[in-house]
Amino acid sequence: MGSNRVTDEERERVRQLHAAGKGRNEIATELGRSGRTISEIAKSLGITFARAPEVRAATEVRQADLAARRAAFAIRLQDIAESEAAKINQPHEYWDWGGKEHDFDTHTAPEPTPGDKRAYMSLVATAVDRSLKLSPPKEEGGADEVGSLLVGLFDKLRAKHGDH
Repeated sequence: MGSNRVTDEERERVRQLHAAGKGRNEIATELGRSGRTISEIAKSLGITFARAPEVRAATEVRQADLAARRAAFAIRLQDIAESEAAKINQPHEYWDWGGKEHDFDTHTAPEPTPGDKRAYMSLVATAVDRSLKLSPPKEEGGADEVGSLLVGLFDKLRAKHGDH
């Protein structure tokens, strides 16, 4: 039966591997010891495997990446809002399947119906709202100002076409 005593050579090797940036589990595997044994050796040597600065830096990088992704998605939502808002007063193609023969028919109206305009406005409002939540404006009151503009536009549409 072999000895489980930790040798001075193992202690020195733990110190060297730790200095090389190896983690506790990597050292344990390399030396054929348990993680607990390596932790006890490290404690006796006054070294730690805590990587708080590295973890903090990695977390900051992940948060910055996520913020960049949110900003990019906010731009996509804003693009959608602008594209859909442009359709509100444009000709609109309607289609239908119907009749005894199940014929497909299309016709172009000069602009969408009031109900379809409401649907466009709802889509625009939702896209702008989500965009603002993902990437709020830097200046004070920016989101409120945009919200007021959307409400004003919606009210104008309602007054022009009636609330059907």
